[in-house]
Order: sequence, then C-alpha cells, then structure tokens
Amino acid sequence: MREVPARDDAAAPDGAAAWAALLAGEVPAAHGPGAALAERYGPLVARDGPLVIAQLGQSLDGFIASRTGHAEFVTGPEDREHLHRLRALVDAVVVGAGTVAADDCRLTVRAVAGEHPVRVVLDPSARSPRGATVLTDGAAPTLWVVGEDAVVAGRLAGHVELLRLPAPGRRLAPAEVLAALAHRGLDRVLVEGGGRTVSGFLAAGRLHRLFLTTAPMLIGDGVPGIRFPGADHLSGAVRAPVRRFVLGEDLCTELRLRD
Repeated sequence: MREVPARDDAAAPDGAAAWAALLAGEVPAAHGPGAALAERYGPLVARDGPLVIAQLGQSLDGFIASRTGHAEFVTGPEDREHLHRLRALVDAVVVGAGTVAADDCRLTVRAVAGEHPVRVVLDPSARSPRGATVLTDGAAPTLWVVGEDAVVAGRLAGHVELLRLPAPGRRLAPAEVLAALAHRGLDRVLVEGGGRTVSGFLAAGRLHRLFLTTAPMLIGDGVPGIRFPGADHLSGAVRAPVRRFVLGEDLCTELRLRD
C-alpha cells in the first residue's frame, strides 16, 4: 500500500476519517459523516486486481470546452474535488498531448489528502510543449509515452521517463499502454482526458468504470467530449448499470462497464 502524507482534508473535514480509511485501502462504514465517501469510492477501493476508470466533465450538449479550447471551468468545484479524489485512489493518471497543450494541467492531488499519482502523457508525435508543467515541475513522476520514431531532442527533467511504444497512424493502442503501465506496477489507472483519449479507451473496451459529469450549460459548439464509432441500431449502443451523484449543480453518472 502506498504511503499517504499527513495532510488536512479541508474539503471534507467531517469525512476525514472515512477518507483516510479509503486511502489505506479500507472501506469505511456506510453510515455517519463519511457515508457519502464510502458509497461513492468504496467499490473502487474494494475491487481486487487491475482497475481502469475514466472521468470526464462536459456540458449538457456534450462539449468539454468552447470552440477556442477555453475550458475553465465547465463543471464546478465539487466535481473538481471528485476528480482529485479519483487521482488519489489510483497509481497513474493518463492524459493525451492535446490536454497538456491546451490546459497545461498539473495532474496532482491538491483538493484532498492523498499522494500524487504517476502522470502519464500519451503523445505519439512528441508534440507536448517542452515547458509544460508536467514535464518541468518535478511534482510527481511522469511517463512521457511517445511513438517509436518520435523525435525528442535535449535532456529531460529528472522526474520524466521517456517510454516508446508502437504508434501506427500516430495512435497509441490503449491495450499496449495499459500493459506497459502494469509492467511498472501501475495497475490502478485513471484516464482523465481529453475527450478523444477517454473515448479511445472506451471504444477499445478497456474501461471498468466511466464517471461522466454533466454541467447545466449549453456550449453550442466546441471541443467534443465522448465520441466514438457508434452502432447503426440502438441495440448496439453502450449500456451499463449506473449510479448517479449530485455534485453541486452538476450530475455525475457512473457507468459500470466491466466487472
């Protein structure tokens, strides 16, 4: 079990004990101050073996950002706290190069107590800005996953490891990415963004659970969220058992895609 640094869980002081138990790999009692945390995250903690989950926040009409890429913020603070809790419960958090370029994300645990996961950037063409926070800040170990023939010039920061994988058509196969992470002992994985990356893992059948948060806004046109080749008939649509959680003004739907 990973060591958890002693930090105040200011976001949920009444559930601090329950959250500490979840970080330690224990499911707290489903009553009392930590009941909501136990209900939401207990099944993730209780699961044995590999776990691949995804989280995406989007508007009611299915966009994660405006047409200019502006995304601060689609969902509210409660959903962002939820995202940080998911980060704290996994070994690695995965994003695509587009998310790094557009958001300059940190991918650390800041809103709650917990340990930063290993950050994984999927970048078959090695196009992420060399000054990106994840490649320069040293806050957490970072895997920069590039194609076998991608050109990476210069030295990398000490916290960054370069991992080369086959990338036919400039795409990294989710199965190969997960196998490479598992080889490093990173079995619990959060696929965080963007929409294309999450959709790719969903279409490949690699997600156990998808947390899809919808915000009460209509963007009209922008960067799409979940998109994948669908079926001609609705009988082929993706259906799964669901749970729903109210996060402030947002609604989070958890789809249990695989057991």
